[in-house]
Amino acid sequence: MSRISRRLFGAAAAGVLSGAALATPGWAVPGPAAAHWDPAHRRRGRRELRGMWVATVANIDFPSRPGLPAAEQQRELLGLLDLAVERRLNTVILQVRPTADAFWPSPLEPWSAFLTGQQGRDPGWDPLGFAVEEAHRRGLELHAWFNPYRIANHQDPARLVPGHPARQHPEWVVPYGGKLYYNPGLPEVRALVQDAMFHAVEHYAVDAVHWDDYFYPYPVAGQVFDDDAAYAQHGAGFPDRASWRRDNIDRLVEETSRRLRRTRPGVRFGVSPFAIWRNASTDPGRGSDTQGGVETYDDLYADTRKWVREGWLDYVVPQVYWNIGFTVADYAVLVPWWADVVRGTGTDLFVGEALYKVADPAQGPPWHNPGELSSHLTFCEDHPEVRGHVFFSARQVGADPIGAMTRVVEDHYRCRVRPPR
Repeated sequence: MSRISRRLFGAAAAGVLSGAALATPGWAVPGPAAAHWDPAHRRRGRRELRGMWVATVANIDFPSRPGLPAAEQQRELLGLLDLAVERRLNTVILQVRPTADAFWPSPLEPWSAFLTGQQGRDPGWDPLGFAVEEAHRRGLELHAWFNPYRIANHQDPARLVPGHPARQHPEWVVPYGGKLYYNPGLPEVRALVQDAMFHAVEHYAVDAVHWDDYFYPYPVAGQVFDDDAAYAQHGAGFPDRASWRRDNIDRLVEETSRRLRRTRPGVRFGVSPFAIWRNASTDPGRGSDTQGGVETYDDLYADTRKWVREGWLDYVVPQVYWNIGFTVADYAVLVPWWADVVRGTGTDLFVGEALYKVADPAQGPPWHNPGELSSHLTFCEDHPEVRGHVFFSARQVGADPIGAMTRVVEDHYRCRVRPPR
């Protein structure tokens, strides 16, 4: 099976530190955002996360194109937040570090080119600060989405601004698959990645730190991720390179988890992995009954199952981006598998939903049924470990292909509810 990931799109395709800084989420704010909370859900304590990803890499969702005036970018962002309220969602996951850059005034990394069209150019406003303040005003959580290792969707370091850490330290950089990545095997990289993210955590009242599915890059046929020098320097004591690579990612996850608890104890830590940890044919007794061509443990060196069981994550959002009954990777197989993984761990399970596949001519018949996604939520009602769903992505939440999102809202989101805490 070829790789199926929501980030496929990326491959193809006011005021600094304002009142949003360290503000309190406005669950009790008056007005429309608070008017429709479901009192029955509140009394019974039945919280669930209802979220959407807002992707900024390659301008997938926001801003619609680089170089728009600040006022227009703000209007677009407010429109996305209002859309979340209209769809009775309660969480927006905003990508703020798509390619080793920033959607806030970071002292460590440059302004994102996806804002202005030119890396390092000040957009004239603070998107993260604005987003936090306006999300909380509407009773929404704002999760800050960071990509840890991706530097650029091209392979030319000269296109990075001169002060970019990757220009300053070319020995940290690995070209691979037409892109540039930081080498996860270097302690200096691990420190930079954490410091870059924690500047945002320490200066803004984000509700969560959120990572996507990219750790070591997805395999590219015929190419080798060249970390020979790092392995020679740091790989002693490991039985093989794969074990060393997994340990590199484990360290970043565990250190981030511990640092977050020290720095901002109320901020949650979540990861959204590719949904197949390992196939049962690879790992009998532990793997899922799937036939995925990619396994996160073996190909991305991300032991997501371990992270849950070690208590390093507050939530996990596996990208279960297949329909019910899909032979290679059945939604109805993967959700119970993940429910078993989180059971008794204290880690919340939310399911990533492939709204982007609905009505896509390249997809099979189930994705042309407006009830497919609604049936996913119905299926999950029999698995109490599932505490919510996140839809990729905001553009499709608004476009509502063949009415699939409307069907989800009508069938499952009658009133607004608060997310788990």
